[in-house]
Amino acid sequence: MSKRADLAFEKKPWKLLFWTALAGLIFGLIGFGEIAEDYLRTVRNTLHPHKASGQLVVIKIDDASLRQYGNWPWPRRLQGELTDRLTAAGAHRIFFDILFDYPGEKSNDRLFADAIRRSGKVVLGTRFKVGSQDGALIASRPIAPLAEHAQLATISFRYNYQNAVWQLPYAVRKGGETMPSFAAALADASGRPGSSFTVDYSTDVNSIPAISAGDVLSGRVPAASIAGKDVVVGTDSDLIGDRYFIPGYGRGGGVYVHALGAETLRYGKPVHIGWVPGFLIAFCAGAAALLRRRFAERVALFTVAGAMLVVAPVFLEARLIFVDVTPGIFVLLIMGAVLAWRRYRTRGLVNPVTNLPNLNALRTNREGRKQTLVALRVLNYEEIVAALPPNSESKLVDQIVSRLKVGAPKRVLYQGDGGIFAWFEQTGQPVGNHLEALYALFRNPARISGLSMDLTVAFGVEVGSGRSIANRLASALVAADEAAHDGLKWKYHDPETLENASWKLSMLSQLDEAIDRGEVWVAYQPKLDLATRRITGAEALARWTHPEKGPIAASEFVAAAEQSNRIGKLTDFVLEKAVAAGAQINKRGSSFEIAVNLSARLLADKGFTLRLSALLARHGLDADRLTLELTETAALAGSGEGLDMISRLRDIGVHIAIDDYGTGLSTLDYLKKIPANEIKIDQSFVKGMADNRSDRLMVQSTIGLAHSLGRKVVAEGVEDREILELLHEMDCDIAQGFAVGRPMSLDSLTKRIAFDRKRSAA
Repeated sequence: MSKRADLAFEKKPWKLLFWTALAGLIFGLIGFGEIAEDYLRTVRNTLHPHKASGQLVVIKIDDASLRQYGNWPWPRRLQGELTDRLTAAGAHRIFFDILFDYPGEKSNDRLFADAIRRSGKVVLGTRFKVGSQDGALIASRPIAPLAEHAQLATISFRYNYQNAVWQLPYAVRKGGETMPSFAAALADASGRPGSSFTVDYSTDVNSIPAISAGDVLSGRVPAASIAGKDVVVGTDSDLIGDRYFIPGYGRGGGVYVHALGAETLRYGKPVHIGWVPGFLIAFCAGAAALLRRRFAERVALFTVAGAMLVVAPVFLEARLIFVDVTPGIFVLLIMGAVLAWRRYRTRGLVNPVTNLPNLNALRTNREGRKQTLVALRVLNYEEIVAALPPNSESKLVDQIVSRLKVGAPKRVLYQGDGGIFAWFEQTGQPVGNHLEALYALFRNPARISGLSMDLTVAFGVEVGSGRSIANRLASALVAADEAAHDGLKWKYHDPETLENASWKLSMLSQLDEAIDRGEVWVAYQPKLDLATRRITGAEALARWTHPEKGPIAASEFVAAAEQSNRIGKLTDFVLEKAVAAGAQINKRGSSFEIAVNLSARLLADKGFTLRLSALLARHGLDADRLTLELTETAALAGSGEGLDMISRLRDIGVHIAIDDYGTGLSTLDYLKKIPANEIKIDQSFVKGMADNRSDRLMVQSTIGLAHSLGRKVVAEGVEDREILELLHEMDCDIAQGFAVGRPMSLDSLTKRIAFDRKRSAA
């Protein structure tokens, strides 16, 4: 895809890199890819297998040994006998991966202690755990008679969700005493106490010599198989336990973990460089891809980076250099998927000659639904193209585009066939003045390949009628044609606005009269406490039933009243009814809260607080039973004056709610700045929770953030039971919507509350 098309469709590419990198950092820091990392390392181990050194022998107490010498634990005289036989066979050192931290039968303990003394080569295991006092390490040590003539090493290690051990300690420290791990002692390796190393599971477990303890005790083992070697005695039976998952092998005794750790250290000193290098490779590849405009180049960059993350660790780990790659792979997958999706979305949305987004792209622009749509017709476009040299049409378009972007260099232009161009303007902008200026620019001829061409143009404007963008575009083009026919520079086309102009002009004057005549009334939409499943409040909503036009949409007359600064009378009316209703319900013994929307314009009304206090006193409603809801933008409108008003309302005890949260500012700074008691998550996010993972995450994170700041959370637009239960699982406080109850009269609301109370009592 060309540079121009990418600029049109790839919205904020560096923002994509930032958020993906941030997600990758979090991914790495919390170890989210541990399962995948372990699997990948296990697969890589199969690509560089090697055999054990042969200098270490495992003496396993297995099922055959148990059948021959009885159930576990054995009397310690058998361990003494085993020590004598191994010593006689010439074992270099004898390690017991068995805890002897409690006294046994005295004579048996003495026999084992004597064998340890005679051998002088025995290493016994200790176990360490984190203590409760000052993090001190508390050891389970062999009993004194056994430890007197033995060396000590720790057999402790950490295992993961899979019961696998990937890291072993070099040594541990208790007080002033440093004790090596079994693996380090077996390999005669040293390391800083508290540090650990990665076990190399590419060592073939089956290549480690293993002998049944029963065969040793029975004298059936030739001395040559033991002489000069270190031996590790440990259990390897499901009947005893102490078994772990050994990657690439399966379940095995813990003794093999120590043996493999020792083989790792005999081969070299492992280095674990972590996940940061892989993450940086992916980040650099992503940044480089965003600098490329050809999709093939991006694919090549991601492929090379991915190959590095997959293949390079094979060679590194064969040399005991361990690296984690899943955070880097995560970054590559996310960025690659997003860029591929954007490319897929833009196929068929670009003019093949000029690489500008075409009219199909315009029709898919959801953001333009509420914006003014402007269309340009170059009336003699085809004639000019026919007169130009071959392959010169893009030069003509460049000149048209450069003129249309005067005063708005970031404007996104859409090109259709036959000299059609369109774009969106923000509603409320002085479109007419701007089009006059653009028309003047087109009076200058275009110069292309040495030819001077006059451009004949006309503009059409569709101001926003709520119809589909395709219909609005057709209307704008019709307006452009009408402008050309009438000899005008530009023309509006909005039939719906013209048809209803007289009604809209008279609506506000009728609204004031409608309030006095009783045509305006208040409906109450119940709010459900998700913890108790009881109706504990309601939102008061203005309704207007016109005698001729029937019900008038609240969004229409409330918005018009607010824009014309005539919202005061309507708000006072709703507050009067709502406070009276709240007082009535509370006097019947219910703990009930009533909520009313508050216009941003009233935040500048210095007498509002006094009127509200008098209203609450007159009806006997406690101030904390009233919640005033403000939209996000309204709460921060303009200056500190609105915040001061909100603080005064809080001072008299009234609760403040942030309405339609998520559609406006929605920042942590915003939440900290507004002294609100609760936030209402906008219904556009709530309705999409069941099917849209992004909406679900937004709702869940908002609940967590609000609760951490001491705010209650109300979810509006709850229309089915599935979403209601999801919100309950997320610890949302209050639900509001059709699944709880539709807006209803006060009489219906009181009956609903009474029914709720009876059901709870039952």
